[in-house]
Amino acid sequence: MIPSSYYGGFGEESEADIPGAHEGVPVQANGSPIALRRRANATLLMLARNSDVDGAVHSVRSMEDRFNRKYRYPWVFLNEQPFSDEFKRRVSIIASGPVHFGKIPDEHWYQPSWINETKAQEERAKMVEENVIYGGSLSYRNMCRFNSGFFFRHPLLQDFRYYWRVEPNVHFHCDMNFDPFVFMHENNKTYGFTITMYEFQRTIESLWSAVTDFVIQHPEYIAKNHAMTFLSDNNGDTYSLCHFWSNFEIADMDLWRSEAYTAFFDYLDSRGGFYYERWGDAPVHSIAAALFAGKDRIHFFREIGYEHNPYTHCPAEEDLWIRGRCTCDPARNFDYDGYSCLRRWDQIQGR
Repeated sequence: MIPSSYYGGFGEESEADIPGAHEGVPVQANGSPIALRRRANATLLMLARNSDVDGAVHSVRSMEDRFNRKYRYPWVFLNEQPFSDEFKRRVSIIASGPVHFGKIPDEHWYQPSWINETKAQEERAKMVEENVIYGGSLSYRNMCRFNSGFFFRHPLLQDFRYYWRVEPNVHFHCDMNFDPFVFMHENNKTYGFTITMYEFQRTIESLWSAVTDFVIQHPEYIAKNHAMTFLSDNNGDTYSLCHFWSNFEIADMDLWRSEAYTAFFDYLDSRGGFYYERWGDAPVHSIAAALFAGKDRIHFFREIGYEHNPYTHCPAEEDLWIRGRCTCDPARNFDYDGYSCLRRWDQIQGR
């Protein structure tokens, strides 16, 4: 839970001494920054297409109303195609901070030439027959690979350390009267989540064998305080399928830019599972955070009410629900649903 010291009103002389913290902060006529809450070197990040404009506007409005109007963090929007003037205009007018629009380089988005397309197409067809969600989608696979290994390499993100991933058509149900970025920076946290669940086994049938092969080859990358017990019931022989649902994630890009993660992603990518199966960025990020960052550097933001259809995290503690003026129904909270992995996470955190 977030300590009470992270809540409060606008401060005087209260900018955090964090590199890049003043970037985008409004200034007075004399050029000095207007006193806002403490800020970190961070951005809000959305991957969207022009056709997502209504959903993007909804999510930006929700984030601004519940959090960013107080902090004015910048937004970065990425798309594999150039953004339309309509998209830019409609999201820019409701964003309180600077807004940046970028096109994803083709080599970061599209299926690489070394993938055997005949084999990949056959596997997609099998998943369609089996009614696997997104089983036949090539664009979904492109997105998962991009989110796993490339988004943090985009030029627009190079000046930032932390990001908060926001997707179109999501809901933030509670006022956030603290800054998760500053909290993570000051408490040495690397990865933050609100929902954790099981992955579909059919989509990642060979992922865990690739992970264990990498770990055997590179034991030097494993954190001393790793969270293997979250990932496995038998010391790594098999995968529990538990992962953090990455459509919401607040994370330190130093992890993804590290030597360990770079080697890890390159190894996974070489196995072709993003296309021959349907490896998602959620298990890839979750496994990496659990193994390379360790359990003490992963944080559950129980205060943040968040909904991505069909699942909702709603603060179960009444004091948090009241303080956040939450609109979600605690009775619909996914935390301890049968498909949730939060009980497992609680166990390794000693709760």
